[in-house]
Amino acid sequence: MNIAFVYPPFTKNGSYPLITQNRQFKYSHSLNVKIYPVVMATAATRLKNIDENVLFLDGINERMDMEEFNSQLKIFNPDIIVTEGKAPIMPILWQWSRDIRNIFPNTTLIIVGDHPSYFPEETLIKSSFDIVIKGGDYDFITESLVKSIKENLDYPKSIVYKKDNQIIDTGKAEMQSLDNLPLINRELTKWQNYGEAYLHRPVAYILSGRGCGHKSGCGICTFCIWQHALWNRTARLRPAKDVVAEIKDLHNRYRIKEIFDDNEGGFCYDEAYCIEFLEEMKKANLIGKVYISMNARADSLTESTCKILKSIGVRLLKIGVESANDDTLKKIHKLENAEQIREGIKTAKKYGMVVLLTNMVGYPWESEEDTQVSYNNLKKLMLYKTRFGDSLQASIVVAYPGSPLFNEACKKGWLLIDEHDYEKYDMSYDILCSRIDTEKWVKKFWKIQTHPLFLLKSLLSLRSIDDIRLALRGIKSLLGHVKDYK
Repeated sequence: MNIAFVYPPFTKNGSYPLITQNRQFKYSHSLNVKIYPVVMATAATRLKNIDENVLFLDGINERMDMEEFNSQLKIFNPDIIVTEGKAPIMPILWQWSRDIRNIFPNTTLIIVGDHPSYFPEETLIKSSFDIVIKGGDYDFITESLVKSIKENLDYPKSIVYKKDNQIIDTGKAEMQSLDNLPLINRELTKWQNYGEAYLHRPVAYILSGRGCGHKSGCGICTFCIWQHALWNRTARLRPAKDVVAEIKDLHNRYRIKEIFDDNEGGFCYDEAYCIEFLEEMKKANLIGKVYISMNARADSLTESTCKILKSIGVRLLKIGVESANDDTLKKIHKLENAEQIREGIKTAKKYGMVVLLTNMVGYPWESEEDTQVSYNNLKKLMLYKTRFGDSLQASIVVAYPGSPLFNEACKKGWLLIDEHDYEKYDMSYDILCSRIDTEKWVKKFWKIQTHPLFLLKSLLSLRSIDDIRLALRGIKSLLGHVKDYK
């Protein structure tokens, strides 16, 4: 069969949608945010490995126009098309499915993603999609589904589909074991098209696991649509030897300089795993040959863990702060407090790791004073032991439909829009009532990086030509992000 995994291209006022592997959606003027869709790439690889004809076509990150995108699809002539949806682009994808149906009337159209997972019937009613795959393990399910289609068998669990004007749900599948995942076919999935401003090139993305790991189990933040819609509030890690084998293959095959682990909490929440990972890196003779960077929770960054991470070769940690106010952290079920966040970030800096902090503003209960507290605390952390590469990203809090924060917003009357006006969930509107000027505060947080002391410390810590290249990309990206909030 001819199976196409696609991201159809569209823009909004000259900015590009950040959909691939993104938990929080926005349109951005930054040209340096192209995150590799690891699960979609794994799905494409699994089908290729069983000798299906596979096309991987990311029209967004390849900066195609729709005419070129459709032309490539026509040449391939797909039997099945798979794409990914998220609330702010659902109306666009519904219309796109009707348009593509006119071009390929007999093609099976499949959609995955957090919003369709929560509301599959809605998508099947309002679009020309034939099938919704629920949950985040759609790479496993897609392979099983294709076999079912070819052999005319019953569909596997996690499928919602149309049949004879009825919508049928096959039920909920269990989370899959992540042992023995295939090495992703990077050529098929055009890995070289992806990267972010703060990562050394060439860069490759991996997932050491799925779900936000926490030392007591898993993270359950109320705003996090992925943890609730895709991972069923679970956290799983792949065997350390498998992850290191993937890194070794990427380094040997493509001379990768940096690996970014886009697992929600990285693997640093499990210290025993960190020790095992270090031993595997030593066996593979990779220490000092490739940078490792990852997402992380601040409360995972203990003295002993940071020491291990530094030995592994971890360069950068992307840490979700979300707020520096204990009341807010408690309300959103962050499972850590401001002091733990502060100490974790300081410890990471103490061991020489670069930190990229992410923060959100516009919680309905936060005042100007509350936001100022977060600003002051994060500014201090940004200026503490500053080194080149430290940065801060800020965004407006969004309560995606289906998330616990969304349900709370509906119950308490916080929504400023019709809950089904999905295109307004793209961070260009305040969708929650707020006591502050969110746009002003987002820009203010971003501009901490223009503070003279921050710039001076960053400049003095530059060490190589690669650092200078990274700095230039970072400046361009920062200007693009600031433009997003004009």
